[in-house]
Amino acid sequence: MAGEGGGGGGEGMDESETVGMSGKAGKAGEERNPESSPGCSAARSVALPGPGQLLFLTGLLFLAVPSLCGSQPPPFKCFSPQESGLTHLAIHNLTGEVYVGAINWIFKLSSNLTKLRSHMTGPVVDNEKCYPPPSVQSCPHELSQTPNVNKLLLIDYDPNRLIACGSTSQGICQFLRLDDLFKLGEPHHRKEHYLSSVAESGTMSGVIISSQHNPTSKLFIGTPIDGKSEYFPTLSSRKLMENEENADMFSFVYQDEFVSSQLKIPSDTLSKFPAFDIYYVYSFSSEQFVYYLTMQLDTQLTSPDASGEQFFTSKIVRLCVDDPKFYSYVEFPIGCTKDGVEYRLVQDAYLARPGRQLANSLGISENEDILFTVFSQGQKNRAKPPKESALCLFTLRKIKEKIKERIQSCYKGEGRLSLPWLLNKELACINSGCYFCVAGEGEEEEEEEEEEEEKMIRREGGRGCGGPMAQLAASREGGGRGVAILAPPAPAQPSPAQPSQ
Repeated sequence: MAGEGGGGGGEGMDESETVGMSGKAGKAGEERNPESSPGCSAARSVALPGPGQLLFLTGLLFLAVPSLCGSQPPPFKCFSPQESGLTHLAIHNLTGEVYVGAINWIFKLSSNLTKLRSHMTGPVVDNEKCYPPPSVQSCPHELSQTPNVNKLLLIDYDPNRLIACGSTSQGICQFLRLDDLFKLGEPHHRKEHYLSSVAESGTMSGVIISSQHNPTSKLFIGTPIDGKSEYFPTLSSRKLMENEENADMFSFVYQDEFVSSQLKIPSDTLSKFPAFDIYYVYSFSSEQFVYYLTMQLDTQLTSPDASGEQFFTSKIVRLCVDDPKFYSYVEFPIGCTKDGVEYRLVQDAYLARPGRQLANSLGISENEDILFTVFSQGQKNRAKPPKESALCLFTLRKIKEKIKERIQSCYKGEGRLSLPWLLNKELACINSGCYFCVAGEGEEEEEEEEEEEEKMIRREGGRGCGGPMAQLAASREGGGRGVAILAPPAPAQPSPAQPSQ
């Protein structure tokens, strides 16, 4: 069962509190309010990956074992409904109340796991081939009672509601009142309301971004699409309207004739690799960025031959929250190595701050953020990964430094693109002479960068550089669609890009 992403992680993870690991791992404590923290993160030794290498943390990898620790902890209170498999949970950061997503049900529990409320979401008379769903339009395919798997569970604090998205009816969502799980709305009449019909839990993740200056919140959402690129984007930012029945609910934050707030898997990629998809395991926000931990088919190792062996790779994805056109999109491989063994299949993650002992052992502040991530061994068997796994610690500050470093070097023409699934070819970085500013680097430095950027815009005749973090690599492609590319280096380096629509 996976907890959904949000605006930061828990506090007080301490290496003295073990949880069934042969190494030392922290126990998550109280969640912090995303509004109360400035965001940024921590430092420890994070190696920049070279060709054929992974981003890894030296001395911060702990192997997991199937048995519990020697000293048994006190018995935990538990909640385990017999009629339903659990998929997700969300904990209210003020009341401590727990919301649980399951197959056909949503539950509300007290902080001591006593069941307070329940809301039935299925089964639903449906067929995954019906688009739009049968509730909107008659469907020629045979209908049957279909389990509704909860795939996304997020607390939207300001409107006092829960967003619960399922697998039936092409992935529509319900808005439930936090107090009693009363259904406030279920938008399902427009194509923007359909997120994905993939029934596998733990593959969709989302982050809500609220602003004091804008009454409309944004939902950044990543999902697998099961080959249906004509229906679903794999990554998008949507409007969260205050009124659940508002016609603009889930519409794209930005959309014009050529570009919108979405990223689609190209049909050329699906033609060559029909099994290609992107699975979004965990997400969170930090300062002005949204991050995703994903797993996808490695198109450089996997043969297009459907009968061949499949290999997968894990990547960390980043977007600026105030970038409606996705010019700031960045992704790069992430994983761990231990004694020459690679751990490449991300299983789950959690953003948290360290407790005193763990912070001291890592040489960092207790106020810094660490991404605790579990990987399974190798690059095969995504659906049934090997039992051998590793707990790896990543510090956000160092990751952000490496991303910035790589983007700047690409503007100098160093390296080449490494987004084969998006571009279907390799392109070299272009020496554009562009200068850009990166959020969260300090007011003085940011002002200097903005001044340099203004000079560059004037020097370029007012054209600018395709956005502060975008490099224009191609202006037209098929039907006049613009493609702006922010280039990465060779494979295993950060690989930013602006997708075609």
